[in-house]
Amino acid sequence: MNLLVIRHAIAEEREEWAASGEPEEERPLTDTGRKKMKKGARGIRSLVQHIDLLATSPLTRAVQTAELVAREYDALAVVVASALEPQRSPATFLEWLRSTDQVETMAIVGHEPHLSGLVSWLLSARNGGRNRSLIELKKGGACLLDLHALEPGQAQLEWLLTAGQLRDLRD
Repeated sequence: MNLLVIRHAIAEEREEWAASGEPEEERPLTDTGRKKMKKGARGIRSLVQHIDLLATSPLTRAVQTAELVAREYDALAVVVASALEPQRSPATFLEWLRSTDQVETMAIVGHEPHLSGLVSWLLSARNGGRNRSLIELKKGGACLLDLHALEPGQAQLEWLLTAGQLRDLRD
């Protein structure tokens, strides 16, 4: 299985959003974040031609990012997965991943430091997951893992790109 891991695009500033009194979970992407992610999604599409399943954290900024990616893949359906909530453990995600059938390429959209911890755990179970990240996903950035087996420490990193690098690929 290939696992495409995407960090949500640029969102409203946390402190400014908090001053609005709205829940943190509903903090949206900025207009700039949307524009950059549309271009980044084209770059992702140039590297990954097909996605069987696109899953996202339920937080608004991740859902909005996933929707932009889905449009690039001919309006692919977006599945909201609680296993991608930022406080969930890598083991919870892996249990959910194992429940998906017939998926060759899955894309997930989420948050830092959750995603880098998850990727690190999949690459090297001895790393301890959240204790020390082997990678850092920038906003709108992505990486592709080859999951040889659905077990911690069995993944291989195919590539890791920033949002700017993905935008550069779009043409």
